[in-house]
Amino acid sequence: MLFRLVRPLKRSGSSFSYFQQRIPADLKDKVRGKSLALPVGSETVLRKIPPKAETIRFSLKTRDPSETKVRQAEVAAYLEQVWASYRNEAPLSLTQRQAVALSGALYRSWVDEGKERSIAVEEQPDGSFKRADVETPDERKAVWAAISEAWNGNLSEMDPEVLEPKLGPIVDRKLAEKGVGAVDQQSRLFLLSAFAQALSDAFATRSRNAAGDFTPDPKAERFPEWEDPKQPEVRPVRAIAPSSLTALIEGWWQEAKATQRAVSTYESYRNTMARFVDFLGHDDARRVTKADVIAFKDFRLAQVNPRSGKPVSPKTVKDSDLAGLRAVFNWAVVNDRMASNPAEGVTIKLGKQTRTRSKGFTQGEAKALLAHALNHQRGTEQPKTFAAKRWVPWLCAYSGARLGEIVQLRKQDILQEGGIWIMTLTPEAGTIKNKEAREVPLHEHLVSLGFLEFVRSSADGYLFLTPAKDGSTRGAWRGVKNRIAQFSREVVTDPNVAPNHGWRHLFKTIAIEAGIQERVIDAICGHAPKSVGATYGEVTAKAKADGLARFPRFEV
Repeated sequence: MLFRLVRPLKRSGSSFSYFQQRIPADLKDKVRGKSLALPVGSETVLRKIPPKAETIRFSLKTRDPSETKVRQAEVAAYLEQVWASYRNEAPLSLTQRQAVALSGALYRSWVDEGKERSIAVEEQPDGSFKRADVETPDERKAVWAAISEAWNGNLSEMDPEVLEPKLGPIVDRKLAEKGVGAVDQQSRLFLLSAFAQALSDAFATRSRNAAGDFTPDPKAERFPEWEDPKQPEVRPVRAIAPSSLTALIEGWWQEAKATQRAVSTYESYRNTMARFVDFLGHDDARRVTKADVIAFKDFRLAQVNPRSGKPVSPKTVKDSDLAGLRAVFNWAVVNDRMASNPAEGVTIKLGKQTRTRSKGFTQGEAKALLAHALNHQRGTEQPKTFAAKRWVPWLCAYSGARLGEIVQLRKQDILQEGGIWIMTLTPEAGTIKNKEAREVPLHEHLVSLGFLEFVRSSADGYLFLTPAKDGSTRGAWRGVKNRIAQFSREVVTDPNVAPNHGWRHLFKTIAIEAGIQERVIDAICGHAPKSVGATYGEVTAKAKADGLARFPRFEV
């Protein structure tokens, strides 16, 4: 290492040489007002840098030209480490071994018998120490014993709040001597504890010396050699490439699709991003701020849902809009498309929703809707739309299945196994919430109503929807769901019950009343088991069929 050496100066009226070095321009504001522990021969001289200082200047306390050169080099090396420590702003992490090693310098400075100037001190009310005029060995012994006892008593619990004001400045000076600036919180605790123990050991040694015991202190060997800490690895900052918000959602989906995320999630996030772009009036991801996201949240809460005519619910804004933005922006940060996530921390605290009725259909609503389906006459609508209105409500009523799971049924999903007619709800046909196929036996009432004859007469493929020319079914699936919802609303007009999800709630209510085992009900509905133990063993098609045999008919 090269040090900036300057020639020692001579002060008028003094025969001692003086050290002088300019304070680096980039550090003036950082170091002014700080204290330095300058090595001058066998002493350590404390100097506080004045607020307007341009240089470090002090006496080397020697007239010998050779000694002057040695001291000049030692101080220059020390200051080079100090400057390096202030330039190194990234907190370093020290091991406990390094903390103990650094505290060894403090220990050695206090047990050095040659420094008679500090042989006796008095602790002041403010925690500082002052030289005491002690003459006799007995007095010295008593003083050191008192100092050791007082220090150990004050620091018996090693409380950082007690240690910091007493030892913090010393720790900082010793770190600076090694070229270390800031350290992390755990390292600071290591250092304070190590320095406190080192001082305690040093006081105990001086107390023994004052009593005439100069046997070597075995604790002096516990301090290892200092090893420079590893500098934290600085990752190169990658430039954030220009990216549109629209491109972010598509990039996110390419990765999410590979991990089997649901298409419905992509559609929800895509719609949210489209609304966000329209709200902002631009499509530049780099310009988005947290304030923009908060403003969008407030904007959405004030909007009216065109379908219901009511304000958009806080739950929708929280779980769809904000969750979507947060997920996509987080992906963008991880993939260096954005520097930070502007949606992080933006949320809505939901209160408990007011309920004025059950989430399930009443018996009267269920029978009215089933009669509406049974008596529906085909007009100009497509055959599959007519079939969906005729059979989907009945299939939901006797299975507790989700509307989307029934709408995507195919002819090959209806088959007989072991004498039991079942419908297979499978991800191969489309969207299944938990991505797991399940078999649901057909209720005997469905068979007597002619559902199997309808299936046999249908063409291969989907029973209730027609795929697009490219084979995709998403648009048709959504269209049939919407038409069934509208069809149900013709009868069930209460806005406090979902027109299709009401079947799942009613199915479980009736199944419980019928005495069907809870695990069987969950297996039919596709709900997760309530415990780990419930995952052992299979709920077979026979067990489900036996349970559904107890499920009463809807008489309409």
